[in-house]
Amino acid sequence: MNILILGGGGREHSLAWAVKQNPKCDRLIVAPGNAGIAGIAECADLDIEDGGAVAVFALENAVDFVIVGPEAPLMAGVADRLRDAGILVFGPSAAAAQLEGSKRFTKEICAAVGAPTAAYGHFTDAEAAKTYIRTQGAPIVVKADGLAAGKGVIVARDEATALAAVDDMFGGEFGKAGTEVIIEALLQGEEASFFVLCDGTTALPIGSAQDHKPVGEGDTGPNTGGMGAYSPAPVMNAEVTDKALSQIVTPCLAEMARRGMAFQGVLFVGLMIEDEQPRLIEFNVRFGDPECQVLMMRLGAQILDLMLAAAEGRLSEMRANWADDHAMSVVLAARGYPGNYIKGSVIKGLDAFPDTGMEMCFHAGTSEVGGQIVANGGRVLNATARGSTLVEARTRAYAMAEAIDWPEGFYRSDIGWRALKQD
Repeated sequence: MNILILGGGGREHSLAWAVKQNPKCDRLIVAPGNAGIAGIAECADLDIEDGGAVAVFALENAVDFVIVGPEAPLMAGVADRLRDAGILVFGPSAAAAQLEGSKRFTKEICAAVGAPTAAYGHFTDAEAAKTYIRTQGAPIVVKADGLAAGKGVIVARDEATALAAVDDMFGGEFGKAGTEVIIEALLQGEEASFFVLCDGTTALPIGSAQDHKPVGEGDTGPNTGGMGAYSPAPVMNAEVTDKALSQIVTPCLAEMARRGMAFQGVLFVGLMIEDEQPRLIEFNVRFGDPECQVLMMRLGAQILDLMLAAAEGRLSEMRANWADDHAMSVVLAARGYPGNYIKGSVIKGLDAFPDTGMEMCFHAGTSEVGGQIVANGGRVLNATARGSTLVEARTRAYAMAEAIDWPEGFYRSDIGWRALKQD
């Protein structure tokens, strides 16, 4: 098969790495790709949010299957355009992608089926939002309704922070994403990410992970797109998984189908779990980043077969086969991230890592300039490893991170601390 993956981050590098291992993959193209992806696939300069351009490119290159990595092309309807052109695609329609594109929409779906989630208010006016905050008190969560690159969520521990967040959102800090605001109760418990493949009818769980959003040690400081992740999530035991499926995933997918927007792709179910009761924080309609990296390390080549089955409506025939192992990914970011950071610094030492299937350094924000790998993003590399235990995976991942010669970068030294503390 000729396969096209849309995207250019660590998520897409890990997807390309896993897909490339499957014998069904004959030719692999990634658009736009990055310096790491270029080592295992062809990279194409393509506007991945232009559905027409993507469809033309796919037809001209005899692409059999398109995997959409990021959320923005899905919101832009790229999957719809590909289906209209008769091209097999993994990813939901623009209508179904509202599960990530609009927090208000997700809350309405949850309300329609009684799925457990936080109490909330929806606002298009700053003063009304502030009145709600003063009535509810703090702690409270303020969210931009639309896409904000993983940064449009403020967990306000005091009323002043919440009120300032409202001013920032309606003031344009998050662009169009903040023209509507959701304010919700702060859920207590332990957070986990649960991933389910869907073909419009069948839902197939493919694993769990926990990530670290705050930039600082001990989960302190401002939120980022994710500073590291590990899989599986210890809190996602069989009972919690069954409840997440029966109380949240299955009824919400049924409601989507009832509304004529059946969901096909991967559903990222963000959960807060307290006393083995999961409640929905949010849905995303693509693999997480860096959660995808640890999932791909554990799933390997079979992910292509599973995604094909989801795209072709055959998930009822499939199952995910897991080894009894663990994986961890440590994000190396440019100093200053998630604030202002400098691009263009040279990264050395990457050619020393062997590709053993147990250790991979996925590129998230790199390019090649004059034969050297340089940083061109905030989150730049993902030192990722597998092990028979989480401790073993952690040891390998941090050995990789320490071996990378990049003075302009930094990483957290405590990824997995909650799970390791339990051990």
